[in-house]
Amino acid sequence: MTAPLTPPPPPHDHSAHSQSPSPHAGWPPRSDGAGSAHGHGHGQAYGYAQDGPGMKTELREAAVITVAVAVCGVLLGVLWNWLAPRIPLVGDMTDGGWVVYVKDTEGEQAIGVDGTFTLLALAFGAVTALAVFLWRRGGGVPLVVALALGGLLGSLLAWRLGMWLGPADDVLAHAKEVGKGVTFSAPLELGAKGALLAWPIGALLVHLGLTALFGPRDPEVQQAP
Repeated sequence: MTAPLTPPPPPHDHSAHSQSPSPHAGWPPRSDGAGSAHGHGHGQAYGYAQDGPGMKTELREAAVITVAVAVCGVLLGVLWNWLAPRIPLVGDMTDGGWVVYVKDTEGEQAIGVDGTFTLLALAFGAVTALAVFLWRRGGGVPLVVALALGGLLGSLLAWRLGMWLGPADDVLAHAKEVGKGVTFSAPLELGAKGALLAWPIGALLVHLGLTALFGPRDPEVQQAP
């Protein structure tokens, strides 16, 4: 008696299993074009947020800020000439000619002239820094350099304009004009030239503080799982 013959099992097809998607590979699959476009789009957006509007735009805005801040020096010069105290002088006629001397030798008008310019320059620095920050919250090196340079140019302009608007520079001619023993004002001069740096220093400090407190924060980089 012989055992019944059974047909052999069909050969195992490995191709179907090799082509089946792996549960860990992600499904449905995406085309390379969509994936690359998606990644490229995020890269462009992130790069723009990091790099800013561009170097040409920043330089153009820096030039505008420099000119605008420097022009404000006209107002500073007018205010300085208006608010600064006057140093009284007196002319006298002697055998050797006209002599001019300070009427109040113990007065502090000269210190008041420098102090008035310094306080006004600090106020102008704070106002211009606030205006620039409200216009461009992003900051940047060109913007900060423009703010400092514009403040220095504005201080120089205010200094020369205040002297030009003030009393005459020729004190001897002025003394002869008003007469012997008549009090007149001395020319408006800036004794401490370091006051010219009050505007740019004040502007930089205020702008730095505003940027640190209210400036945009850098986005946190998320690591891919």
